[in-house]
Amino acid sequence: MKKFMLFVGGLVALIILLANLGPMVFLALSVWLLYVVFKKFVKSGSTAGKIGWVIVGLILLSIALSNIFAVIGLVAAYALYLIYSSWKKDDSDPVVHVAHDDDPFTNFERQWSEINN
Repeated sequence: MKKFMLFVGGLVALIILLANLGPMVFLALSVWLLYVVFKKFVKSGSTAGKIGWVIVGLILLSIALSNIFAVIGLVAAYALYLIYSSWKKDDSDPVVHVAHDDDPFTNFERQWSEINN
């Protein structure tokens, strides 16, 4: 049942990731271009150049803000990673073998027999 639920969760996360792939690309591209515009703004010496880079930066900022819901795709990608790593984990826990003398039921039976004698 656990594997089935992991499969269903992984399938839902994959669908969400694929649905948000386009906005994720546009968000990454706009953030990268904002970085480039900021670098050009800092290097610009003229006031007109700085005003031009601010205008371009504001346009790119509006594009980035319109694609902010692409963060849901990033969360889906992280959930898919967690599901994949959980799927690969071995389901069977290592069994700790208890020695015959350390068994609580055996100890109880032995102590009970000592009390009765």
